[in-house]
Amino acid sequence: MGVLDSAAVEKERHAMSLFSRFRSAPSRPKLHVGAGRARLEGWVNIDIQQIPGVDVVADVTQGLQFENVEAVFAEHFLEHLAIDDAIKFLLESHRVLGPGGWLRLSTPNLTWVWSTHYHPDGTADALRHEALVINRAFRGWRHQFLWNREILGEALAACGFEPVRWCRYGVSELPVFQGIERHETYIDVPDLPHVIIAEAAKGAPQPERLARFREIVQREILDHMAD
Repeated sequence: MGVLDSAAVEKERHAMSLFSRFRSAPSRPKLHVGAGRARLEGWVNIDIQQIPGVDVVADVTQGLQFENVEAVFAEHFLEHLAIDDAIKFLLESHRVLGPGGWLRLSTPNLTWVWSTHYHPDGTADALRHEALVINRAFRGWRHQFLWNREILGEALAACGFEPVRWCRYGVSELPVFQGIERHETYIDVPDLPHVIIAEAAKGAPQPERLARFREIVQREILDHMAD
């Protein structure tokens, strides 16, 4: 076995040890996905990068080795996934949540981005500038897909979440999510938040609705992204 193989085996053993420890804890685990450096105490902080404050290094699109989870929280994470990977993540979140479990997501609001970043009636100078700015919003920071309420609500429902409700920054009826957001904020416009914050409870699987949603996603976007 080579040096790289040994290192990979040791890394896998370490990860499995952490998973076992969190699974055997007396309380149900709470998962903070895409934690980065914004560690939440009392949560299992998960990220694809091995950086300070992260408890478990994992690619969540390949699965989460947890079950009977109390809550899943992902702040400014979903937009970094291609839409098909985002659906996989939502389904995996649904799977790992236990009875009465909730998911809370925050992600940039496509409607706000469009309304505030691009004005077709502007001057030529403004339009040149805004062409760069709106593309930065779509593609900067390794963004893959921006969501509005309508498509995010349908994705959550198709993945078996019911009810879905829209929240304000740091505000929740559930104590586990109160004051939880850490990401910087921008200026909202009236009745149009710059970030969508959704809370969704684990409900019954919806295989037919999921199949229809996946068919639409495949037809309208994925088929046009193939090589």
